[in-house]
Amino acid sequence: MTPVALPTAAGRRARWKLALAWLAAIITFVFLCSLGVWQLERRVWKLDLIERVEQRVRAAPVAAPGHEDAALFSTADEYRHVRVSGRFLHQHETLVRAVTEYGTGYWLMTPLRTDSGLIVLINRGFVPPDKRDAASRPAGQVEGNVVIAGLMRLPEGNAGFLRHNDPVADRWYARDVNAIGAARGLVEVAPYFIDADGTPNPGGWPIGGLTVVHFSNNHLIYALTWFALALMLAVGLLFAVAAEHGLRAPHARTNLPRET
Repeated sequence: MTPVALPTAAGRRARWKLALAWLAAIITFVFLCSLGVWQLERRVWKLDLIERVEQRVRAAPVAAPGHEDAALFSTADEYRHVRVSGRFLHQHETLVRAVTEYGTGYWLMTPLRTDSGLIVLINRGFVPPDKRDAASRPAGQVEGNVVIAGLMRLPEGNAGFLRHNDPVADRWYARDVNAIGAARGLVEVAPYFIDADGTPNPGGWPIGGLTVVHFSNNHLIYALTWFALALMLAVGLLFAVAAEHGLRAPHARTNLPRET
């Protein structure tokens, strides 16, 4: 009888390393597949979000939240089509840097004191650099009671890593209603602002109705990428199994007992 060779310490370590490598590969495969499934779930959520926002935008305007309801404003209300009435406080208008289809210029943020006393910042629209001075667009400084229709928007934070609002220097890059209200000494400011619709303003300036409602939806591409990586890993594992089987088969044949 041929004695059976016991595995050496080096052989045992090699087997452990191989087992750990297989375990890591299987865990990675499962993780990649779970990422793909997660992206598919995100795609369903994003499509539902886009549909809900489009319904808000297309809906008939409703009254904007007043004193009692303003505190309840949430992300579920963003892009809701609303209307509000009151008087503009033109002396407190604020210019916020903007890039639009008309070029680089400013959003004209003007406080509106509503009939209830609440102040709502209205993004009346775009003005180019040569129209930043109110004196250059006197017809647009509407007096008296007005009714504004547009889309409710969430306050913006800083516009970028290197672009921060500077209230002291009156340089604004983001539509932060709290910071603008504080800089202008306004009280009872609504926690949202309204992008005015495209109703022409007297004199042609500012130009409203430039809100871009766009949500990136690349989740299907991301899902296919994760599934493709999982498939590549699975194919690699199959090749590894085939190669290992091919190496073991000749060795097994050489150890077969000979007939006497």
